[in-house]
Amino acid sequence: MQRVKALLVVVSFTLNAFVPAAWARDARKDPDMIGERDITKGVNFYSIEKEMALGKQLAEEVERQSRVVDDPVVSEYVNRLGQNLVRNSDAKVPFTIKVLDSGEVNAFALPGGYLFVNTGLIERTESEAQLAGVLAHEIAHVAARHGTRQATRGRIINIATIPLIFMGGWAGYIANQAAGIAVPLGFLKFSRGFEEEADLYGIQYLYKAGYDPTAFVDFFEKLQTLEKKKPGTLAKVFSSHPMTGDRIKDAQEYMSTELAPREEYVVTTSEYEEVKARVEALDRRRIREEDPDRPTLRRRSSGTIDTGGEQKPDDEDERPTLKRQ
Repeated sequence: MQRVKALLVVVSFTLNAFVPAAWARDARKDPDMIGERDITKGVNFYSIEKEMALGKQLAEEVERQSRVVDDPVVSEYVNRLGQNLVRNSDAKVPFTIKVLDSGEVNAFALPGGYLFVNTGLIERTESEAQLAGVLAHEIAHVAARHGTRQATRGRIINIATIPLIFMGGWAGYIANQAAGIAVPLGFLKFSRGFEEEADLYGIQYLYKAGYDPTAFVDFFEKLQTLEKKKPGTLAKVFSSHPMTGDRIKDAQEYMSTELAPREEYVVTTSEYEEVKARVEALDRRRIREEDPDRPTLRRRSSGTIDTGGEQKPDDEDERPTLKRQ
Protein backbone atom coordinates (compact mmCIF):
# COMPACT_ATOMS: atom_id res chain seq x y z
CA MET A 1 0.00 0.00 0.00
CA GLN A 2 2.83 2.40 0.86
CA ARG A 3 4.49 1.65 -2.49
CA VAL A 4 1.19 2.39 -4.30
CA LYS A 5 0.82 5.74 -2.49
CA ALA A 6 4.40 6.64 -3.30
CA LEU A 7 3.81 5.81 -6.96
CA LEU A 8 0.68 7.98 -7.09
CA VAL A 9 2.60 10.90 -5.62
CA VAL A 10 5.32 10.50 -8.25
CA VAL A 11 2.75 10.29 -11.07
CA SER A 12 0.91 13.35 -9.74
CA PHE A 13 4.13 15.35 -9.48
CA THR A 14 5.18 14.30 -12.99
CA LEU A 15 1.84 15.34 -14.51
CA ASN A 16 1.87 18.70 -12.74
CA ALA A 17 5.32 19.37 -14.13
CA PHE A 18 3.90 19.19 -17.66
CA VAL A 19 0.72 21.23 -17.02
CA PRO A 20 1.09 24.80 -18.30
CA ALA A 21 0.88 27.38 -15.51
CA ALA A 22 -2.10 29.02 -17.28
CA TRP A 23 -4.13 25.82 -16.82
CA ALA A 24 -3.83 26.15 -13.07
CA ARG A 25 -5.74 29.44 -13.25
CA ASP A 26 -9.22 30.20 -14.50
CA ALA A 27 -8.44 31.75 -17.87
CA ARG A 28 -11.85 33.46 -17.93
CA LYS A 29 -10.92 35.50 -14.86
CA ASP A 30 -7.27 36.15 -15.69
CA PRO A 31 -6.61 39.46 -17.54
CA ASP A 32 -3.11 38.21 -18.37
CA MET A 33 -4.74 35.60 -20.63
CA ILE A 34 -6.55 38.17 -22.77
CA GLY A 35 -5.99 37.35 -26.43
CA GLU A 36 -4.66 33.86 -25.71
CA ARG A 37 -7.90 32.17 -24.65
CA ASP A 38 -11.06 31.05 -26.40
CA ILE A 39 -14.09 32.80 -24.94
CA THR A 40 -16.42 31.85 -27.80
CA LYS A 41 -17.11 28.23 -26.85
CA GLY A 42 -20.60 26.98 -27.55
CA VAL A 43 -22.76 26.07 -30.52
CA ASN A 44 -22.68 28.71 -33.24
CA PHE A 45 -24.17 28.26 -36.72
CA TYR A 46 -22.27 31.29 -38.03
CA SER A 47 -18.68 31.30 -39.25
CA ILE A 48 -16.60 34.41 -38.52
CA GLU A 49 -16.96 35.45 -42.17
CA LYS A 50 -20.77 35.14 -42.07
CA GLU A 51 -20.87 36.97 -38.76
CA MET A 52 -18.88 39.89 -40.19
CA ALA A 53 -21.14 40.00 -43.26
CA LEU A 54 -24.22 39.97 -41.03
CA GLY A 55 -22.82 42.78 -38.90
CA LYS A 56 -22.10 44.89 -41.96
CA GLN A 57 -25.66 44.42 -43.21
CA LEU A 58 -27.11 45.37 -39.83
CA ALA A 59 -24.78 48.37 -39.49
CA GLU A 60 -25.91 49.70 -42.86
CA GLU A 61 -29.51 49.40 -41.69
CA VAL A 62 -28.71 51.34 -38.52
CA GLU A 63 -26.97 54.10 -40.46
CA ARG A 64 -29.91 54.41 -42.85
CA GLN A 65 -32.24 55.03 -39.92
CA SER A 66 -29.93 57.19 -37.80
CA ARG A 67 -27.81 60.31 -38.06
CA VAL A 68 -24.08 59.67 -37.79
CA VAL A 69 -22.07 62.46 -36.16
CA ASP A 70 -19.65 63.95 -38.69
CA ASP A 71 -17.74 66.15 -36.24
CA PRO A 72 -14.14 64.98 -36.86
CA VAL A 73 -12.96 65.71 -33.31
CA VAL A 74 -15.75 63.71 -31.68
CA SER A 75 -15.58 60.84 -34.19
CA GLU A 76 -11.81 60.50 -34.03
CA TYR A 77 -11.71 60.59 -30.24
CA VAL A 78 -14.42 57.96 -29.71
CA ASN A 79 -12.90 55.74 -32.40
CA ARG A 80 -9.42 56.00 -30.85
CA LEU A 81 -10.81 55.29 -27.38
CA GLY A 82 -12.66 52.23 -28.63
CA GLN A 83 -9.79 50.90 -30.74
CA ASN A 84 -7.47 51.06 -27.73
CA LEU A 85 -9.92 48.86 -25.82
CA VAL A 86 -10.20 46.50 -28.80
CA ARG A 87 -6.41 46.06 -28.81
CA ASN A 88 -6.65 45.05 -25.15
CA SER A 89 -9.49 42.58 -25.74
CA ASP A 90 -10.08 39.03 -26.99
CA ALA A 91 -11.70 40.29 -30.20
CA LYS A 92 -10.62 38.54 -33.40
CA VAL A 93 -12.34 40.93 -35.83
CA PRO A 94 -11.59 44.55 -36.79
CA PHE A 95 -13.94 47.16 -35.35
CA THR A 96 -15.80 50.01 -37.01
CA ILE A 97 -16.85 52.59 -34.41
CA LYS A 98 -19.26 55.46 -35.07
CA VAL A 99 -21.11 58.05 -33.01
CA LEU A 100 -24.86 58.53 -33.47
CA ASP A 101 -26.52 61.89 -32.89
CA SER A 102 -29.14 60.74 -30.40
CA GLY A 103 -30.00 61.91 -26.91
CA GLU A 104 -30.83 58.34 -25.80
CA VAL A 105 -28.38 56.94 -23.25
CA ASN A 106 -27.13 53.99 -25.27
CA ALA A 107 -24.26 52.18 -26.94
CA PHE A 108 -24.49 48.86 -28.77
CA ALA A 109 -22.25 46.52 -30.72
CA LEU A 110 -23.36 44.38 -33.64
CA PRO A 111 -21.89 41.02 -34.60
CA GLY A 112 -18.65 41.24 -36.54
CA GLY A 113 -17.29 44.35 -34.87
CA TYR A 114 -19.65 47.29 -35.49
CA LEU A 115 -19.93 49.57 -32.46
CA PHE A 116 -22.29 52.56 -32.19
CA VAL A 117 -22.14 55.15 -29.41
CA ASN A 118 -24.96 57.65 -28.83
CA THR A 119 -24.12 61.24 -27.97
CA GLY A 120 -26.57 60.90 -25.06
CA LEU A 121 -24.27 58.33 -23.48
CA ILE A 122 -21.24 60.62 -23.75
CA GLU A 123 -23.20 63.42 -22.09
CA ARG A 124 -24.27 61.23 -19.16
CA THR A 125 -20.80 59.91 -18.32
CA GLU A 126 -18.63 61.84 -15.88
CA SER A 127 -15.18 60.62 -16.91
CA GLU A 128 -13.30 58.94 -19.72
CA ALA A 129 -13.05 55.77 -17.63
CA GLN A 130 -16.86 55.59 -17.35
CA LEU A 131 -17.28 55.98 -21.10
CA ALA A 132 -14.54 53.41 -21.73
CA GLY A 133 -16.30 51.01 -19.34
CA VAL A 134 -19.50 51.00 -21.41
CA LEU A 135 -17.52 50.54 -24.63
CA ALA A 136 -15.52 47.70 -23.07
CA HIS A 137 -18.75 45.91 -22.10
CA GLU A 138 -20.05 46.16 -25.68
CA ILE A 139 -16.70 45.06 -27.14
CA ALA A 140 -16.88 42.02 -24.87
CA HIS A 141 -20.22 41.03 -26.43
CA VAL A 142 -18.53 40.99 -29.85
CA ALA A 143 -15.36 39.25 -28.62
CA ALA A 144 -17.46 36.43 -27.10
CA ARG A 145 -19.67 36.34 -30.23
CA HIS A 146 -22.80 36.70 -28.11
CA GLY A 147 -24.90 38.02 -30.99
CA THR A 148 -24.61 34.98 -33.27
CA ARG A 149 -24.53 32.56 -30.34
CA GLN A 150 -27.82 34.09 -29.18
CA ALA A 151 -29.22 33.83 -32.71
CA THR A 152 -28.12 30.20 -32.87
CA ARG A 153 -29.90 29.43 -29.61
CA GLY A 154 -33.06 30.99 -31.00
CA ARG A 155 -32.90 28.85 -34.11
CA ILE A 156 -32.38 25.69 -32.08
CA ILE A 157 -35.24 26.45 -29.69
CA ASN A 158 -37.68 27.67 -32.33
CA ILE A 159 -37.42 25.88 -35.66
CA ALA A 160 -40.07 28.26 -37.01
CA THR A 161 -37.39 30.91 -37.36
CA ILE A 162 -35.48 28.91 -39.97
CA PRO A 163 -37.61 30.03 -42.98
CA LEU A 164 -37.06 33.57 -41.76
CA ILE A 165 -33.31 33.20 -42.20
CA PHE A 166 -33.79 32.36 -45.87
CA MET A 167 -36.22 35.23 -46.48
CA GLY A 168 -34.16 38.29 -45.78
CA GLY A 169 -32.05 36.99 -42.90
CA TRP A 170 -31.76 38.59 -39.49
CA ALA A 171 -31.64 42.08 -40.96
CA GLY A 172 -35.12 41.62 -42.39
CA TYR A 173 -36.33 40.26 -39.05
CA ILE A 174 -34.88 43.23 -37.20
CA ALA A 175 -36.31 45.74 -39.66
CA ASN A 176 -39.78 44.35 -38.92
CA GLN A 177 -39.33 44.16 -35.16
CA ALA A 178 -37.77 47.59 -34.82
CA ALA A 179 -39.97 49.48 -37.26
CA GLY A 180 -39.09 53.13 -37.06
CA ILE A 181 -36.35 52.52 -34.47
CA ALA A 182 -32.71 53.00 -35.37
CA VAL A 183 -31.43 50.31 -32.98
CA PRO A 184 -32.08 46.59 -33.65
CA LEU A 185 -33.39 45.91 -30.17
CA GLY A 186 -34.54 42.34 -30.71
CA PHE A 187 -31.03 41.23 -31.69
CA LEU A 188 -29.30 42.77 -28.67
CA LYS A 189 -31.33 41.48 -25.71
CA PHE A 190 -28.81 39.02 -24.39
CA SER A 191 -29.39 36.36 -21.77
CA ARG A 192 -28.33 37.07 -18.21
CA GLY A 193 -25.40 34.69 -18.63
CA PHE A 194 -24.10 36.60 -21.63
CA GLU A 195 -24.53 39.91 -19.82
CA GLU A 196 -22.53 38.58 -16.88
CA GLU A 197 -19.79 37.43 -19.26
CA ALA A 198 -19.68 40.86 -20.85
CA ASP A 199 -19.38 42.39 -17.37
CA LEU A 200 -16.43 40.14 -16.53
CA TYR A 201 -14.54 40.61 -19.78
CA GLY A 202 -15.41 44.30 -20.03
CA ILE A 203 -13.88 44.97 -16.61
CA GLN A 204 -10.75 43.08 -17.68
CA TYR A 205 -10.41 45.07 -20.92
CA LEU A 206 -10.87 48.32 -19.02
CA TYR A 207 -8.22 47.27 -16.48
CA LYS A 208 -5.73 46.10 -19.11
CA ALA A 209 -6.11 49.37 -21.02
CA GLY A 210 -5.04 51.20 -17.85
CA TYR A 211 -8.38 52.59 -16.67
CA ASP A 212 -9.81 52.50 -13.17
CA PRO A 213 -12.09 49.42 -13.32
CA THR A 214 -14.38 50.74 -10.57
CA ALA A 215 -15.68 53.28 -13.12
CA PHE A 216 -17.47 50.38 -14.79
CA VAL A 217 -19.72 49.71 -11.81
CA ASP A 218 -19.99 53.39 -10.89
CA PHE A 219 -21.62 54.26 -14.19
CA PHE A 220 -24.10 51.40 -14.20
CA GLU A 221 -25.12 52.32 -10.66
CA LYS A 222 -25.62 55.87 -11.89
CA LEU A 223 -27.86 54.58 -14.71
CA GLN A 224 -30.00 52.71 -12.20
CA THR A 225 -30.51 55.89 -10.18
CA LEU A 226 -31.19 57.89 -13.32
CA GLU A 227 -33.86 55.50 -14.55
CA LYS A 228 -35.60 55.50 -11.15
CA LYS A 229 -35.72 59.29 -11.06
CA LYS A 230 -36.73 59.72 -14.69
CA PRO A 231 -38.16 56.52 -16.23
CA GLY A 232 -37.64 56.22 -19.97
CA THR A 233 -34.30 58.06 -20.00
CA LEU A 234 -32.39 54.93 -20.93
CA ALA A 235 -32.66 53.12 -24.22
CA LYS A 236 -34.67 49.90 -24.02
CA VAL A 237 -31.56 47.80 -24.63
CA PHE A 238 -30.13 49.17 -21.36
CA SER A 239 -33.29 49.02 -19.28
CA SER A 240 -34.17 45.47 -20.40
CA HIS A 241 -30.93 44.12 -18.89
CA PRO A 242 -30.18 46.35 -15.92
CA MET A 243 -27.00 46.08 -13.89
CA THR A 244 -28.76 44.19 -11.10
CA GLY A 245 -27.60 44.13 -7.50
CA ASP A 246 -26.17 40.65 -7.97
CA ARG A 247 -24.18 41.68 -11.03
CA ILE A 248 -22.84 44.75 -9.24
CA LYS A 249 -21.85 42.62 -6.26
CA ASP A 250 -20.17 40.04 -8.49
CA ALA A 251 -18.26 42.75 -10.35
CA GLN A 252 -17.06 44.38 -7.15
CA GLU A 253 -16.01 41.03 -5.68
CA TYR A 254 -14.11 40.13 -8.84
CA MET A 255 -12.23 43.44 -8.86
CA SER A 256 -11.27 43.15 -5.20
CA THR A 257 -10.09 39.53 -5.35
CA GLU A 258 -8.77 38.95 -8.89
CA LEU A 259 -7.30 42.24 -10.10
CA ALA A 260 -3.92 43.24 -8.74
CA PRO A 261 -4.06 46.87 -7.53
CA ARG A 262 -2.02 49.42 -9.46
CA GLU A 263 -0.43 52.63 -8.27
CA GLU A 264 -2.04 54.68 -11.04
CA TYR A 265 -5.15 54.43 -13.21
CA VAL A 266 -6.49 56.64 -15.94
CA VAL A 267 -9.71 58.26 -14.75
CA THR A 268 -10.28 61.09 -17.20
CA THR A 269 -8.49 63.42 -19.61
CA SER A 270 -8.80 67.01 -20.80
CA GLU A 271 -9.55 65.62 -24.27
CA TYR A 272 -12.61 63.83 -22.89
CA GLU A 273 -13.84 67.11 -21.38
CA GLU A 274 -13.39 68.89 -24.71
CA VAL A 275 -15.24 66.20 -26.64
CA LYS A 276 -18.07 66.12 -24.11
CA ALA A 277 -18.47 69.91 -24.49
CA ARG A 278 -18.63 69.54 -28.28
CA VAL A 279 -21.21 66.77 -27.95
CA GLU A 280 -23.35 68.94 -25.68
CA ALA A 281 -23.19 71.68 -28.31
CA LEU A 282 -24.25 69.20 -31.01
CA ASP A 283 -27.13 68.10 -28.82
CA ARG A 284 -28.36 71.68 -28.36
CA ARG A 285 -28.14 72.21 -32.10
CA ARG A 286 -30.15 69.03 -32.78
CA ILE A 287 -32.85 70.11 -30.31
CA ARG A 288 -33.12 73.50 -32.04
CA GLU A 289 -33.49 71.79 -35.42
CA GLU A 290 -36.18 69.44 -34.12
CA ASP A 291 -38.06 72.23 -32.34
CA PRO A 292 -37.11 75.66 -33.74
CA ASP A 293 -39.71 77.40 -31.53
CA ARG A 294 -38.17 76.03 -28.34
CA PRO A 295 -36.58 78.82 -26.21
CA THR A 296 -32.79 78.57 -26.00
CA LEU A 297 -30.25 79.81 -23.47
CA ARG A 298 -27.43 81.94 -24.84
CA ARG A 299 -24.13 81.55 -23.06
CA ARG A 300 -21.53 84.31 -23.01
CA SER A 301 -17.77 83.94 -22.96
CA SER A 302 -14.77 85.83 -24.24
CA GLY A 303 -14.62 83.60 -27.30
CA THR A 304 -15.96 84.06 -30.82
CA ILE A 305 -18.99 82.46 -32.42
CA ASP A 306 -18.37 79.78 -35.03
CA THR A 307 -20.51 79.13 -38.11
CA GLY A 308 -22.67 76.69 -36.16
CA GLY A 309 -23.64 79.33 -33.65
CA GLU A 310 -21.76 77.76 -30.70
CA GLN A 311 -19.21 79.81 -28.82
CA LYS A 312 -15.59 78.76 -28.61
CA PRO A 313 -13.50 80.20 -25.78
CA ASP A 314 -10.10 81.67 -26.65
CA ASP A 315 -8.54 79.71 -23.81
CA GLU A 316 -9.22 75.96 -23.86
CA ASP A 317 -9.32 75.88 -20.07
CA GLU A 318 -12.02 78.56 -19.90
CA ARG A 319 -15.55 77.28 -19.49
CA PRO A 320 -18.75 79.18 -20.36
CA THR A 321 -20.55 80.50 -17.30
CA LEU A 322 -24.20 81.26 -16.74
CA LYS A 323 -24.83 84.82 -15.62
CA ARG A 324 -27.82 85.13 -13.33
CA GLN A 325 -29.51 88.47 -12.91
